[in-house]
Amino acid sequence: MRESILELDGATVVKDGRRVLDDVTLTIRAGEHTAIVGPNGAGKSILVSLLTHTERPLARPDGLPPVRVFGEACWNIFELRAHLGIVSAALQHHFVTGNSEGSISGEAAVLSAFLNSYGILRYGEVTAEMRRRAAEALAAAGASHLAGRMLDEMSSGEARRVLLARAFATAPRALILDEPTTGLDMVARHGFMERVRTLARAGTTLVLITHHIEEIVPEVTRVILLGNGRIAADGHRTTVLTKDQLGRLFGQPILIEEAAGYLYARPAARLPTAPYPRGTH
Repeated sequence: MRESILELDGATVVKDGRRVLDDVTLTIRAGEHTAIVGPNGAGKSILVSLLTHTERPLARPDGLPPVRVFGEACWNIFELRAHLGIVSAALQHHFVTGNSEGSISGEAAVLSAFLNSYGILRYGEVTAEMRRRAAEALAAAGASHLAGRMLDEMSSGEARRVLLARAFATAPRALILDEPTTGLDMVARHGFMERVRTLARAGTTLVLITHHIEEIVPEVTRVILLGNGRIAADGHRTTVLTKDQLGRLFGQPILIEEAAGYLYARPAARLPTAPYPRGTH
């Protein structure tokens, strides 16, 4: 049996008195490209936080661990970073504006992955081998020309490609994409996801967290629908990504179209187009 990447066994997370994740049980294994889909507030980001150990669930009454990552219940967070490649708009924001010492170059951002750092390269030795692998990763992400550019001088699409290079430069055991194309236009979004497809075909396990159906690349075969902190559906994409399943999840009739292996979903009901009543603005 393939190794597990994430195991949840009755995992519950409470925020401000509300169960944002409610007694969730699931297992994601290596080689199993998986998308976790749900509306805003469904609990998707909490799943990422459990995977990265930046969030902890409630203890179980029986004392068993509710969360295991790569088979282990407890990780040093810096050691865990070496096994996970993460791409998110939040991480990009940190690199661009969150470093008190200023922005860094594309190459430095990729090199920081080898040192388990999310910022300026102050600690640890940067070797020639690290630079070689960083250059290869930038090339694979179509970002070689960005190696010497500062992240805060790049477009969102360019910076996201650099973070993709950073995510797989260290050959992680899983690539975690958390709403990866937020802020990108449709051309940049498609180009980014096509790069992701290349990684999936090369064998890197994808875990995609999104509320955009069009982000689910054809290589992703398992889809988990999450709503109100609970699993609403879990199975093969052909049985989960249907208008009925998505309609129940989002609370509105949904139309689905397919093109070149991608699915595109939109609300079936159009908003009223009649003029506003008199006296309104």
